[in-house]
Formats: sequence, C-alpha cells, structure tokens
Amino acid sequence: MELIPDLWSLLAVFLITLCGTLVQGTIGYGLGPLSVPLLVLIDPGFIPGPPLLSALVLTGLMAYRDQHSINLKGVAWAVPGRILGSIGGAFLLGIIPGEKMGILFGGMVILAILLSLSGIRLRLTGGNILSAGILSGIMGTTSAIGGAPMALVYQRQEGPEIRGTLSVIFVFGTNISLTALAVIGRFGLPEIKHSVVLLPGVLSGYLLSGPLTRIMNKDFIRPLILGVAALAGAIVILKSIH
Repeated sequence: MELIPDLWSLLAVFLITLCGTLVQGTIGYGLGPLSVPLLVLIDPGFIPGPPLLSALVLTGLMAYRDQHSINLKGVAWAVPGRILGSIGGAFLLGIIPGEKMGILFGGMVILAILLSLSGIRLRLTGGNILSAGILSGIMGTTSAIGGAPMALVYQRQEGPEIRGTLSVIFVFGTNISLTALAVIGRFGLPEIKHSVVLLPGVLSGYLLSGPLTRIMNKDFIRPLILGVAALAGAIVILKSIH
C-alpha cells in the first residue's frame, strides 16, 4: 500500500478495523482474528506488526475503562507466560516454517473449544493462566492472532473482568511482541505508517463499543468468545495450509 492509499482501500481498512474493534471492545478480544485475514488481502504489509500496535492503543483504552474490574492475580500469572511465549514465537519464526506452527496452534485452540463445549471447565488457575499466556505470546508474535487462549480461560467470568483483565494482559503482551518483532527486523517505520492507517477505525470502534458493554453479561459473552476463538483457530490453520 502506498503512503497515501486510494479511497476505497482506506474505506475498507476503516470498516474492517471498526468491526473488529467493536467486537473486542465488547467481549474483550477479537480485533486480530476478525481483521488480520482481511487486511492482509489489501496489503501484506499490515501483518503482523500494525494490528499489534493498533491493539496496544485499543487495549490501553479498554484497561482504563474497566480498571476497577481488573484481576491483578490473573495478570501476574499471564504476563510472565506472555513474555516467554513472545520470545519463543520470535525464535520459532526463524527456524520453523509458519505453516507448521499455524496448524499446531490453531488445532490447540479448536481442541480447547471442544473441551469447553463438552462441559469440561478450563479452571481459572495460575497454571492454566500461565499456559494460556505462553500460547498467546507465541501465536500473537507469529500471526498477530493471539487472544484466543487467554479468552478461553476467562470465558466464564463477568464481562468487566474479562475486558479489563485481558486488556492489561494484552498491553504487556503486545509491547513484548512488538519488541520481539523489532529485534528481528519485522517492525520499523513502514509498519508504523501502516499502523496509523488503522487508528481511525480502532478509535471509532472503541467509542461505539461503550454502550454495548453495559448490556453484555457473561451469558452473552461466553458464546461470542467461543465463536470468535473458533474463527481464530480456523483462520490460523487455513493461513498455514494455503
């Protein structure tokens, strides 16, 4: 994409990021799986760094909005996992073909969803949060779609806790992923320029999500989380196959 893209491309990018942000602003995540597959069709330069930087802005705003519902214990377990996963993801990018990683991690997300639907509870324990953080870090760094593992662990919590806690975790995790990408030469000035193009849709989606958060409780949020997680897993697998 040129520095000043054509109007139709700008409009498409705006609508894509608006919809993805509206979902994430309401249920706690979703910008990555809903926007990344479409943005890459417009310009491969959008992947993986620009959606991560845009998500950093969004999750910072969301963490502030739901600051009183943040589960700090969960954050304390998830952030070290995200650090380890991000470092591992950057390392894996250099030695393992992306298609193999995508099939593996996408399959793990689908398996977690099936276990959840079977009635087996993914308990909110330190070990589960740490493990989800590691997987989230690897997936976020390698594909910019890393929210599903954390969302699956928190799927049975109340809406404000899901949004606030995941947002803080994603703020830390996204910074780590961006740093890892910068170290290996995958995030610099070109990616920052692409990120700026995404911001209008992100900010608009965040503002529109505010009223929806007041009517969304966990009975509504859990099916949405499972649905978006399934989409994320399928997208990662399909990207790897093709």
